[in-house]
Amino acid sequence: MPDPITNPKNFIKENTRPSGTPLLGDRIQLFLACEDLPLWNHGEEELDKLGLDTPFWAFAWAGGQALAQYILDNPELVEGKRVLDFACGCGLQGIAAKKAGAKDVLAVDIDPLATAATELNANLNNVDITTSTDNLVGKDDQGWDLILAGDVCYEGPMANEITLWLKSLSSKGTKVLIGDPGRTYLPKTGLRKLIAYCVKTSSSLEDTDVRSAVVWEFEPRVE
Repeated sequence: MPDPITNPKNFIKENTRPSGTPLLGDRIQLFLACEDLPLWNHGEEELDKLGLDTPFWAFAWAGGQALAQYILDNPELVEGKRVLDFACGCGLQGIAAKKAGAKDVLAVDIDPLATAATELNANLNNVDITTSTDNLVGKDDQGWDLILAGDVCYEGPMANEITLWLKSLSSKGTKVLIGDPGRTYLPKTGLRKLIAYCVKTSSSLEDTDVRSAVVWEFEPRVE
């Protein structure tokens, strides 16, 4: 059995490096893939040999950076509240929420390597976060005050299913924020723009050196 499955945290440590992010600098450190490490350049064939899905958890995507920056700049959004970091990847948004004073943070991702990375990153930043690999899409609200979703609209059917669920939760009173750098499948209606950030990216990942990442709020349904 491949090492990343039997020893996910060891694999992450061996294939990433603690790093800051372009937007947040060193305020939050994460175990991230770097251009001089093999994981950065692994294609589908190499990942298959390792038994890995695409390692979204190894990168701080622009939408997640925007959400994290917004939370750190507006801590009143999370202070004393229960926060869900949905499709957490590296856990950046949840870590920001906890550092800003959230009471509880649940970080969920169906990829067990993502939850392992989130646990490592939370420890790196001296915060406590609960993780889960449960698929929550379509499930009822579990008492969250705020849901953070960073960069989840990059694939059509998946994005549609996720955003319908998030809209449903928003319509029932849960505050939902989404960070998005202009993905194709972001909903065209039902969102309120809160702020935009220019985020430096790698052209090898995003086909551009800078992304405009927007923090949106799902608007509660008006009956």
